[in-house]
Amino acid sequence: MIKFIKIKDQKREDAANSSGRAPVKKQSAGELRLHKDISELNLPKSTVISFPNGKDDLMNFEISIRPDEGYYQGGTFVFTFQVSPSYPHEPPKVKCKTKVYHPNIDLEGNVCLNILREDWKPVLNINTVVYGLILLFMVL
Repeated sequence: MIKFIKIKDQKREDAANSSGRAPVKKQSAGELRLHKDISELNLPKSTVISFPNGKDDLMNFEISIRPDEGYYQGGTFVFTFQVSPSYPHEPPKVKCKTKVYHPNIDLEGNVCLNILREDWKPVLNINTVVYGLILLFMVL
C-alpha cells in the first residue's frame, strides 16, 4: 500500500514537471506548523516580526521587542529565531542580537527561559515564546 502511494506521488510530480511548472517543494511538518503559528500570532503593538531572508524562509526570523514599562522601557531588543524542521518537538533556538545587561541573557546573546529548554512541550508555540521574552523585560 505504501509503495502504491509513493508511485502515485511520483507520477503526480512527473506530470507537474512535464507541464512546464516548477517542481513543488514539499514542506516538513515543522514548516507547516510554523506557518500556522506565524499566521495566528497575536503580537502586542510594541513587538514586530521580520523576515530578513524573505518570506520564503519562515524557519529563520527576527522579533523586535520595545518594552513600554520597567527598567528597559524605551529600548529595542532584537531576537533571532532559528526553527528546526522537527519543530514543535524541539524548541526554537533564540538569541538576542542586542547587547544588553540582563540576568537572563548572557554575553553571547543566549536566552535563559525555561520554555526554551526543559519545560518545552509541543503544545507551546511561537506566540508563547514571544510573550515569555516580553515578560523577561517587564519583571525584575
